Amino acid sequence: MTVTRPPRDLRLDILRGAMQIVIFASHTPGSFIGGWLIPASWGLSDSSEQFVFLSGVTLGGVFAWRLAGRGFAAAWADMAGRTLLLYRAQLLLVASFALLMLGVAALQGSPATPRALGWGFLFAHPLAALPGLLSMLYQPDDMGVLPVFIACMLVLPLFVALIRRAGVWSALAASCAVYATSWLAGLWPPSLGPDTGIAFNPFAWQFLFLLGAALGGGWLVLPGGRGAPRASLILAGLVLAAGLYLRLAWYGFLPWAAPFAEQTLITGKEGLALPRLVHALALVWLVAWAMPPRARWMAAAPARALARIGRHSLAAFCLGVFLSFAAGQVLAAFPGARAVLDPLVIGAGALALVAFAAWREQMRAGRAPGLPAMAGAPSPGRAL
Repeated sequence: MTVTRPPRDLRLDILRGAMQIVIFASHTPGSFIGGWLIPASWGLSDSSEQFVFLSGVTLGGVFAWRLAGRGFAAAWADMAGRTLLLYRAQLLLVASFALLMLGVAALQGSPATPRALGWGFLFAHPLAALPGLLSMLYQPDDMGVLPVFIACMLVLPLFVALIRRAGVWSALAASCAVYATSWLAGLWPPSLGPDTGIAFNPFAWQFLFLLGAALGGGWLVLPGGRGAPRASLILAGLVLAAGLYLRLAWYGFLPWAAPFAEQTLITGKEGLALPRLVHALALVWLVAWAMPPRARWMAAAPARALARIGRHSLAAFCLGVFLSFAAGQVLAAFPGARAVLDPLVIGAGALALVAFAAWREQMRAGRAPGLPAMAGAPSPGRAL
């Protein structure tokens, strides 16, 4: 039996591209745009949840395709290869940023900036820090994003094996039990950095990823898109409205924030708090309903640019880490001109991501100047 690969969903690429720009802006220290003009400022979840969920959808579909065409062993081997590519990208990102921090410390004559970003342990005790970096349990700022994807990809074959043995609902129940245990019993990986923590608890975040994988792989089918029940859309809208109300109350714009003052239990990101998870799923549900598979605007130049970023999301994310640091340094150097510089540096960073993705697209097609044809070569960006 011949199994054809499912077509790439343009909507996922566009959404991933848009989220990369939002992530870049939100990671830029001192940016008003990154602090206030992003969806996370007006709700309980942010781009991280959407990215993890959509990655689960994509990789669940890839695994199901390999499974149907070549069997479980081939599907597992393919996922292991993708995971290894992502782990290699994590090590390259850590090494590159560590070198940048060394340069910054040398230029400033002080390791204050690296220490503030969680790199002090590496500078003070490099041999002791190395096992933590290799195991991804020592996570300076912005170095804790890729490890959660790696952990989720490692558990995906086990999740699929459980689906085949006990059914999708039993597998999701097991995943949900691990999520609940992470909150009720404090199930949390240890941090090997004395001045840092674990950015994303994989025992909690795996549930969101595996739920997406169950949908992407076709093991779980829900009425979505234009066929979504009206009651579910109303409920999702109420969840988003409640998130907006809480944000406005916390900002002091609306009353009655006191009963919800403990924000960690509502918006805690490291452990993926339950209200945050529900908010993220409500947002996914409404976007899936509102975004048809083939809309006319998807052929416009801005949508095509976002889709290119989305197709190279891993490389774009790694570049964005450096761009956000550079943009933050510019804003810090000229505090009196932030109102003018903020849109300029954020706009320049977004354009850099667009240009970088276009170059990567040319490189993949073998059209980049001075490069041999690379059509058909595997892209690490597909790991996300």
